[in-house]
Amino acid sequence: MEPPFTFRKTCIVIAGPTAVGKSAIAVQVAEHFKTAIISADSRQCYTELNIGVARPSEDLLKRVTHYFIADHSIHDEVTAARYESYALEVAHKLFEQHDVIVVTGGTGLYIKAFCEGLDDVQPPAPELREALQKKYDEAGIDWLHAEVSKVDPLFAKYGEMQNPRRMLRALEVWNTTGKSILEMHVGNPKQRDFNILSICLEMPREKLYERINERVKEMIEHGLEEEARQLKSFQKLNALQTVGYREWFEHFDGKFSKEETINRIAMHTRHYAKRQITWFKKQQGMIFVEASFPAVIKTIHQKLKT
Repeated sequence: MEPPFTFRKTCIVIAGPTAVGKSAIAVQVAEHFKTAIISADSRQCYTELNIGVARPSEDLLKRVTHYFIADHSIHDEVTAARYESYALEVAHKLFEQHDVIVVTGGTGLYIKAFCEGLDDVQPPAPELREALQKKYDEAGIDWLHAEVSKVDPLFAKYGEMQNPRRMLRALEVWNTTGKSILEMHVGNPKQRDFNILSICLEMPREKLYERINERVKEMIEHGLEEEARQLKSFQKLNALQTVGYREWFEHFDGKFSKEETINRIAMHTRHYAKRQITWFKKQQGMIFVEASFPAVIKTIHQKLKT
């Protein structure tokens, strides 16, 4: 039986919930191995989004070459399947110069797509997509939440229940196949021609939530409200269906006060972090490590020697 790590190229995946410190630790790991980073964040890839998606600082971006950071437009259609193709292409190019590369981010489906591939999902009939969109436009987010929870409890528990586009997609797949969209991504993993070492950063839940609350305060101080205001005319785009922007759009429409909006962003971010943790705990081969560079690099060297 082949050992876990043969003398092949190796990709180190550094995953974890939002605000746990992935960006900084990933840069330290990349510097240690003198290599580059491929982001696995479904929002940091958009040029127009910065503060609200906690894009890595200019210092971190200068220290190590990053890919899939601010290199797409919010008008582009970016999916997990497209990310898989993009990231694999970049990875193979990087492996021409490096023995080790780093992939980091909190979008679990993107990481799964890169590591294992995705099953083909039959596209919905155009009339189904139109009917669901029309119903959502008429009945709103409360109907969408209720409908997804009723027909696809698996997605309701682990999916992006703050993202209308993802929820509509879940309904499309269920109505087309009778299965949860998440079940469509758990088939036979594709074999990659490089080793993969997957690490999930962790810290006590109370400390993580404190970091989330502090990050939201910093985002407000750095101008998140104005960033969201400049993007309001694009609020129906899929890229803007995310925590940190949707709450401001509702504030601009007079639905919530500024104080309520800030509290809602922090609350929704904490809920998102909880779902991320649940997702990563269910992934095969994920190693949970204290969110510190010494602990991570020690684990990496131990596993690479296996």
